[in-house]
Amino acid sequence: MDMHSKNQYLKELQKRYFQARSKKEKSSIIDEYCQNTYQNRKYVIRKINSSFSLKPKKREKRKQIYDGYVRAALVELWEIFDRPCGQRLIPSIRNELNRLRQQEEIFVSNEVAEKLKKIGSATIDRKLKRQKQALHLSRKTGGPKPSSLLYKKVPIRLTEWDTSKVGFLEIDLVIHCGSSPLGPYICSLNTTEISSGWEEAEAIMGKGQIPTFEALQQIRGRTPFEWKGIDSDNGSEFINDHLVKYCEKENIEFTRSRPLKKNDNAYIEQKNWTYVRKTFGYLRYDTNEELSIMNSLYEKELGLYKNFFSPAMKLIGKERIGGRVKRKYDTPKTPYQRLIESGQISKEVKKELQKLYQSLNPAELKRRIDEKKRKLYQVYEEKKRGGKASPFKKQTPRISSDALKV
Repeated sequence: MDMHSKNQYLKELQKRYFQARSKKEKSSIIDEYCQNTYQNRKYVIRKINSSFSLKPKKREKRKQIYDGYVRAALVELWEIFDRPCGQRLIPSIRNELNRLRQQEEIFVSNEVAEKLKKIGSATIDRKLKRQKQALHLSRKTGGPKPSSLLYKKVPIRLTEWDTSKVGFLEIDLVIHCGSSPLGPYICSLNTTEISSGWEEAEAIMGKGQIPTFEALQQIRGRTPFEWKGIDSDNGSEFINDHLVKYCEKENIEFTRSRPLKKNDNAYIEQKNWTYVRKTFGYLRYDTNEELSIMNSLYEKELGLYKNFFSPAMKLIGKERIGGRVKRKYDTPKTPYQRLIESGQISKEVKKELQKLYQSLNPAELKRRIDEKKRKLYQVYEEKKRGGKASPFKKQTPRISSDALKV
């Protein structure tokens, strides 16, 4: 006899049990049930005297605090701040929500705004689960192969950085060759400052030493802090006489990673995805028009958006518990906030950054970024269809059918 049948049987006996007039009659009913079901007598007595019902109890629904209005506003904010995780989205909401409402970029009631400021990171990730599942981002491996004759001049550095000092950068070259490395194509020189996470990039044609060196100088001119050191991989675009002499002249410490050890450049490898690949993908870009659009994004909207409105977490401790490592992170902050709090930039630069921050609108920057990305993709599609050929590719001459006739 299964449990369902036992409950049905007990339900029938329960009616007789409560209608019985004497204890002896009630005892015989319980004896009958225990004899047929082999259940404990005390258990049966508790069960028969309880509010027993065959119908399962309906589970009371928890009161919903974050309703559809909160979810809709959350999705909009998530899109504005470039789809970060819940932990990184929280400081953006708390710091920028009021400004976005004043700039009429988002329309929510005061009640919804208060809820958004109190919402936790786990709840954010749960509310945005459907939107995150809809994203399909593919990754491919690839990059410049290490080769240099100046290895001995440039010392090796691992990931042992003093993150309290501002001015040390990791640099890398991200290639946009698509599925074929043949012919000239655009590359992105990406840089990140270790302490604050400040990001700058410049697009160049090819992987030449001189274009890479010139792009690095342009990036240095845009950064609001003094350079104390740079760390690169073993590509010949970095390990060359131009850059080595420049660093010696400018008193900049120049180091490199071990060959084929990407973890030595962990900071920049992470930014290669969030800053470059997430924006431009893995398509092939090889025309001057595409180069112009990419540099316009790097120098204007994308650089401002990432440095002023994209919080990042920093690892502050690790603890091994058995076979697992528990990591502890600090409060997510933007590179701009970390630079301001560092106390290692001049007062003039600090005032300029604060003035620039007050003049920016993250939603407007995001719209411009999306618009330029669409324009870049349109240029790519026109080139792919044959509307515009790359000026760097050799064109195969067409032979008319008349020339083939004997």
